[in-house]
Amino acid sequence: MPKSFTVDDEYHNTRLDKWFHQKVINLPHSLIEKIIRKNKIKVNKKKTKTSYRVQTGDLIDIYDISKFKPLNKEKKIKYKPKKKELNKYEDYVIEDNPNFIVINKPSGIAVQPGTRSFKNIIDILKDTKYFENTKPYIVHRIDKDTSGILIIAKNRKFAQLFTSLFRIRKMHKTYLALVYGKVNNSIKTMRDELVYYENNNKIIQKAISNLKVIKSNEGYSYVELNPITGRKHQLRKQLLNIGNPIIGDDKYFVNNRKKIKIKNLMLHAYKIKFMINNIQYNFKAKYNNFFESFLKNNF
Repeated sequence: MPKSFTVDDEYHNTRLDKWFHQKVINLPHSLIEKIIRKNKIKVNKKKTKTSYRVQTGDLIDIYDISKFKPLNKEKKIKYKPKKKELNKYEDYVIEDNPNFIVINKPSGIAVQPGTRSFKNIIDILKDTKYFENTKPYIVHRIDKDTSGILIIAKNRKFAQLFTSLFRIRKMHKTYLALVYGKVNNSIKTMRDELVYYENNNKIIQKAISNLKVIKSNEGYSYVELNPITGRKHQLRKQLLNIGNPIIGDDKYFVNNRKKIKIKNLMLHAYKIKFMINNIQYNFKAKYNNFFESFLKNNF
């Protein structure tokens, strides 16, 4: 007799292999492929593929997999915030509703744990009142040193919805940046082919961002940016390419330019707008004191 499962709403539109990993047993992808080829997993009594996206109410029958042992998951060390730190995040919340939260992320903290970052937003927020009966779902990222708008979903359904909206470019983001030098006013759109390396493989990705100069002088410029594509470090790389690197950027800068001693990256995710079920959402995040102080003193 097969073991039967009914897909609940939380996993709606999730790939079959991912659903299998999380709800049944954690096996290598190649083994799951093999099990499906041997007709040991059926959806609604029919043979299927690993790429099939399960739907709410689907009946999944799984035959004879008792001999398989799950992969050993590495135990992740999670960041444990202090109570004082949890309370501080009350000040950063812009929107809180049953499906998602919007925060004004401070500069200097990563969105999720990584090889170089232990302290992170996700581990902090999951212990707050905003995620008492659920968990945070990452739907997009901003750099550790970038401040501003960050959306975090509260359920899988909205996580998938936001991911789709980002993919089809229906999430419209606006950044503010303070950069070195006088930006050429004739530059309205930056178009680049950015180079990345992944496992020693060279990857070239097209990057497009709209640019508007708000204020400028011979030393610095205050600009508004609208990324059309979403590449890693896109705005930082593109501004370097036009000769106007972001102030405080220790990774992408011009060697012969005299750098001012400032620790904060002057890049801020200022606004985001999107539409869900014919409802327009618009959120803004005030830039931090370092950004405001530099503006007042230099323009």
